[in-house]
Amino acid sequence: MTTIRIEGLHKSYGGFEAVHDVSFTAEPGKVVGLLGPNGAGKSTTLHVLLGLARAGAGTATFDDRRYAELEHPAQVVGALLDAGGLHPGRTGRDHLRVHAAASRLPGRRVDEVLAAVGMTPAADRRVRTYSLGMKQRLGIATALLGRPQVLVLDEPANGLDPAGMRWLRELLRSFADDGGTVLLASHVLGEVAQVADDLVVIGQGRVVAAGALDELVTTDRSLEDVYLDLTAATEGVR
Repeated sequence: MTTIRIEGLHKSYGGFEAVHDVSFTAEPGKVVGLLGPNGAGKSTTLHVLLGLARAGAGTATFDDRRYAELEHPAQVVGALLDAGGLHPGRTGRDHLRVHAAASRLPGRRVDEVLAAVGMTPAADRRVRTYSLGMKQRLGIATALLGRPQVLVLDEPANGLDPAGMRWLRELLRSFADDGGTVLLASHVLGEVAQVADDLVVIGQGRVVAAGALDELVTTDRSLEDVYLDLTAATEGVR
């Protein structure tokens, strides 16, 4: 399986340093929660990892290969960054067919992932009729198309109802238990606490804590307590 390695990552936009010397690892068989306030550098880190932005220094790799160096990226990495980036006039099924064709994946995967995310009944409706939670499910279905070894997800619980959040939690846990690697950026601390093995907390573009969840969170201190203590000095939009 595949390990994510972020080493000495720096990324600036003009004179603004969004990420400063970020380093962490996400290993197979684990769900890694990536936490931090708005503007902390989480999304920038994910964009560099997925080849959507170029680092000023450092590396972000999958088994020491950059995303652009992957021969069949959809079979290594499945990603969800923005559930709003869907064509409103397409059906859910057609959206998946387009992505399957672009990634040279068998058409049968479309029906398989629709069933896996519970979207078969709505598959032939236009995306413009979907709720945010349904768009999230479709985005996750897209990420799963290539049977990837890694999932990189940015706020996948947005718009999900309680049943949907439980479904997502079970999906991620099962994926990791089968040997997959999950990097999960989220503000929903309660959900992260229930599914994550490891945590990486970023503040002002720097890693302020990293380690096993059960080492950072104790019976006397919840994840919320730990998170607020760690990020207190980095609060505010940058």
